[in-house]
Amino acid sequence: MTDLRTLKQRINHWIFGIPAVAQVWAKISAQRTSNLLGQGGGIPFASLRRPLAQSRAALITTGGIHLPDQPPFNMDDPDGDASYRLIPGDVRLADLTITHKYYNHESADRDPQVLFPLDHFRDLVKKGVVGSIAPRHFGLMGHIEGEQLPILLGKTAPEVAAMLRADGVDFAFLTPA
Repeated sequence: MTDLRTLKQRINHWIFGIPAVAQVWAKISAQRTSNLLGQGGGIPFASLRRPLAQSRAALITTGGIHLPDQPPFNMDDPDGDASYRLIPGDVRLADLTITHKYYNHESADRDPQVLFPLDHFRDLVKKGVVGSIAPRHFGLMGHIEGEQLPILLGKTAPEVAAMLRADGVDFAFLTPA
């Protein structure tokens, strides 16, 4: 017999697997986040300051990716885990693992490029499409709510942004899970 938490997760996966429901939830979440940040709504956007072929890229995923020797994301807190894991730019994708129960990551387990396309970006650099790749990337957990959301917005996001600036990153490629 499945426990109540597993049943709730299955129901959530089923409900949020419906595109219209996921879109409504995303709009509501974006509005809540904008309200917490004191913004009037909308998604912040900045244009590249230099051509893509001269720009440095970093990868950020909310898919729960991390190195096996790093602490796994806390899956026991119903509000999520607002922390992050540093992923070295020279990591082998086979050396990554995923800790996240709120989505089906079987495809990403088989091919991490689905969620963390670092080798694709390495190829883009070789082809001259992208200028360079940052020395570090970031693994976070999606599904951040309640008491964890102010931590994400007030502590985690500013820390990650400061490291991206320090690394000379021109754009971040976000892969949500």
